[in-house]
Amino acid sequence: MKNILALFLFSLVFWSCTKSEEPKEEWVSLFNGKDLTGWDVKISGHELNDNYNNTFIVKDSSIYVNYAEYDTFTHEFGHLFYKVPYSKYRLRMQYRIFGDPVPGTPDYAYSNSGVMLHSQSAESMEVNQNFPYSIEFQFLSRVDTSRRQTGNLASPGTHVVVDGKLHTDHMLYSSGPTFGDEWVNIEAIVFGDSVVHHVVNGDTVLTYFKPQIGGWETDTTDRWIHNKDFVMKNAGMLLKSGYIALQSEGNPVQFRHIEILDLDKKKK
Repeated sequence: MKNILALFLFSLVFWSCTKSEEPKEEWVSLFNGKDLTGWDVKISGHELNDNYNNTFIVKDSSIYVNYAEYDTFTHEFGHLFYKVPYSKYRLRMQYRIFGDPVPGTPDYAYSNSGVMLHSQSAESMEVNQNFPYSIEFQFLSRVDTSRRQTGNLASPGTHVVVDGKLHTDHMLYSSGPTFGDEWVNIEAIVFGDSVVHHVVNGDTVLTYFKPQIGGWETDTTDRWIHNKDFVMKNAGMLLKSGYIALQSEGNPVQFRHIEILDLDKKKK
């Protein structure tokens, strides 16, 4: 009887301890460190997966935005899309912007890159489309002595809500610091169509709400897209999910340690 009681008490203590343990976070690497398996390339002016002039390469366990084979930049804005869409997640990575922009890069794109969140798919982009509709976590580095805070929001074809009001400007500026060519840790915390946080080196530098389609439907030019049917029909539609895409805008960049924690999966 004593042995049975002892076994019961041991089992009760073991069950209590294991029950109180928090489940481990299941971070998944999106980049295997060897090649671009799992990713699609879309460069403006070129068909899907035409990696023009080897714009995106893998070296030293990093994804490089590479302009070694370019003589000049003529609006070959590029995006490297992960093939799986996500809704609620934490995305973390390191980036480093370095070197000089390729000749022809527009001034605003100097030392400029980013990661697009809740983006349209690579397949749905027009051949000459420069940017997908998305919410961009912007990465910047220093150009001169002026402040260029990283972690801003750029919003091609989208709007967000800030302080209870619809923010329709293309840029929403963060409280992030200015960096040189060092590695920077970033994390995007995305809760579907509810709230998005931009985190830089552990500090939350920007928060906004209700990302949605908006802006391009009122443009009277073909600057952004030619076929406006989708954006006209869906203006104001909340973006519950979408694709993740790394950006190339004319300046060399490195990305590494790209990991995601799928918060939808965690709840299942």
